Amino acid sequence: MQELSVIEDPAAAGVSLDPMRARLLAELAEPGSASSLAAKVGLPRQKINYHLRTLEQHGLVELVEERRRGNMTERVMRATAASYVISPAALGAVAPDPSRAPDRLSARWLIAVAARTVREVGELLARATKAGRRLATFAIDGEVRFASAADRAAFAEELASAVTALVAKYHDEAAPGGRPHRVAVTVHPTLWEEKP
Repeated sequence: MQELSVIEDPAAAGVSLDPMRARLLAELAEPGSASSLAAKVGLPRQKINYHLRTLEQHGLVELVEERRRGNMTERVMRATAASYVISPAALGAVAPDPSRAPDRLSARWLIAVAARTVREVGELLARATKAGRRLATFAIDGEVRFASAADRAAFAEELASAVTALVAKYHDEAAPGGRPHRVAVTVHPTLWEEKP
């Protein structure tokens, strides 16, 4: 089982978004059969089998083993990943694209950049997994509390200058065998819980 799988196929995305199928995927972090799942989720075994076949057709669950039970064979299934992310690539032409949201200070541009990151890294991860290799990435995640809007603006300016200087220092357009890497730095308010 993979730790994370990025869903790019629109049909697989639709299948995974069905509430019952999403629940079955969560239950199948540990292998289970239609009978064991039926008891957990309160649906008939036949209905569970229908959902499991659909999930299997889209590569979201896999067969772990088959057990003989009297005159029938019980199929034990498992989710193919512990968690899933739906790539914006599943949306095709309407997926967010940074080139269509040119205001770099807008929330829409930030979301488009994040969507591109999910799409690109998801594709790279799928390729690396298929080749049996690891994907080299790096991310920083932190939180800063600004005393004022002026401090936030100064921070953004200083951060942009530091990143620009680092990129200029290490970027080598003519490096033989060099491989381009994308650098994305975001600053946005932390999500807080709204009070009713």
